[in-house]
Amino acid sequence: MSEIYNSGASLELVVTLNDDKAAKKSGRVYLDDFCNQHRVDLVKCDHINDPHVADAILGKNIDWLFIVGWSQIAGNSIIKSAKFGTLGMHPTLLPEGRGRAAIPWTIIKGLRKTGVSLFKLDEGEDTGLIGAQIEIPLGSKENATLLYEKVNSAHSQLMGKAIRLLESNNMAFRAQDESKATVWPGRKPEDGHLDLCGSVIEAERLVRAVTHPYPGAFFYKDGIKVIVWKAAITNDSFEGEFLRFPDGVLRLIDFEEHFKELN
Repeated sequence: MSEIYNSGASLELVVTLNDDKAAKKSGRVYLDDFCNQHRVDLVKCDHINDPHVADAILGKNIDWLFIVGWSQIAGNSIIKSAKFGTLGMHPTLLPEGRGRAAIPWTIIKGLRKTGVSLFKLDEGEDTGLIGAQIEIPLGSKENATLLYEKVNSAHSQLMGKAIRLLESNNMAFRAQDESKATVWPGRKPEDGHLDLCGSVIEAERLVRAVTHPYPGAFFYKDGIKVIVWKAAITNDSFEGEFLRFPDGVLRLIDFEEHFKELN
């Protein structure tokens, strides 16, 4: 939001989840102080489609509505509530990676690049016309913490670019190529369970994919949950804590519970 003001524009209204609804959301950001500082009306809701949200937007006669960081899908009453349209941002290079959990899936899939897409919302899930994109190159050992920071930075850059294009009436929208579209499903904390009978390569990727700010990869040792925040594939000739997989060994660098290897 700061980028909007840095670009010379301003906000009329901000909408966010009620505090109790968003307390367990990964990467939760509280907007109260920002809105107080800039004297922007702040509306909180349980769901983006709550009737009072559309009423608030219509009451402000807003030109453009941005929906950024919402996992809930906006309905027609919200999408059509702004004068010129509603724009969203999605942390992939659409049409690849429509859906949810973009950062974890990007790492799990071993992609070499991702990005952030600005697009015009329609009734589909991340299917609207693309207005602008920023590409993010990825390293071979990218983790969720670093990628989360890169995505946040790209969001800010793209927002600044979007404001300039919109104010000059130079944003050119283009249709997404449906032949290249993929949809990624949502993920739950239990999806971070490490399969000790699976591949060490997949396990190491999973650790990187769901480390902070996500719930972390984990396994159970004697009924105790052990969360692994950082790990590396290695060989047998070392000291320290590790897990054996059929195709290799994973050294545990940062984890929450102390344990020794199971025999």
